[in-house]
Amino acid sequence: MLCVLLPTSAAAIYFGLVASDVYISESRFLVRSPQRPSQGGLGALLQGTVFSRSQDDTYSVHDFVRSRDALRELDERLGLRAMYSAEPIDFFNRFPGLEAWDRSFEALFRHYLRHVSVEYDAASSISVLKVRAYRPEDARQVNEMLLNMGERLVNNTNIQSRQDLINVAQQEVKVAEDRAKEAAIALAAFRSNRGVFDPDRQGAIQLQAAARLREELLTAESQLDQVRRVSPRNPQLGGLEARVQSIKIAIEKENALLLASAGGLSSKSPVFDKLVLERAFADRQVATALAALDSARSEATRKQLYLERLVMPNLPDSALEPRRIRGVATTLIFGLMLWGIVSLAIASVREHSD
Repeated sequence: MLCVLLPTSAAAIYFGLVASDVYISESRFLVRSPQRPSQGGLGALLQGTVFSRSQDDTYSVHDFVRSRDALRELDERLGLRAMYSAEPIDFFNRFPGLEAWDRSFEALFRHYLRHVSVEYDAASSISVLKVRAYRPEDARQVNEMLLNMGERLVNNTNIQSRQDLINVAQQEVKVAEDRAKEAAIALAAFRSNRGVFDPDRQGAIQLQAAARLREELLTAESQLDQVRRVSPRNPQLGGLEARVQSIKIAIEKENALLLASAGGLSSKSPVFDKLVLERAFADRQVATALAALDSARSEATRKQLYLERLVMPNLPDSALEPRRIRGVATTLIFGLMLWGIVSLAIASVREHSD
């Protein structure tokens, strides 16, 4: 009576007359991102698709669906607390149920977790979302809103990741542009302060001028020697000597500009070359940063996550739970097992007593 008949009778009464029908709305979705196929024939053959699975983001959607934030939004928009506290629901399944004293949000969250489940198939990367409710339209409505919130989460992730990627590239462009501006300002200041535009070019021009002066000096000295041999007292000797002396002075001035002395072109050339090299590197860095920014924008556009609905939330036309016959049969089986254990225990006690 205690082990079998009473529990089985109670289970039959509960499952047959008391237990509320539970309707299950099911949907299936897949989170993936587009990916360019490999250029090689073997890589393209192995890849076989332009979409790649995004397992980490799938788990993010799963966690959000079974989170307090999702429950809070469902309660605000659909009245989930009232939905699971309706009078037609039997006492054991109604919120708060056996914990009648606890109507807190945490208690509602525990109740919510018992009614929403997400299963993941690692082979196909397909997620199955199941929502249990006590009216068919409630189950489908909750399932539909959870999918909408999952799509919103994926879209927000896309926006954030895209913005982060572009912001990093834009920051690199700004750093490169600032470096290029500093290099250009330093080169302009050097030219302005030293009075030199290009030491190498100016040095080449002065070398050519010095070479011409040396040629003129050789010509003038040759003329002077000829005049001295032919006519030592020629009145032109003074003019020729003065010309030779002036050419030598001009050559000394040209050499002074080229020597590595204070203010000489040769002393300015290393600093100028360093500034020119810095500006070239800065310009190249700007070009590289701009190319990286274009690539980041293209990559941000390409790496979009998609929550694709494979099976829409259904409107159940019959209750799948509770499984009444199985519940009564399970209670009967456990009752018989308990009766057998108790009977053996009583028989053992009697045997020892005898």
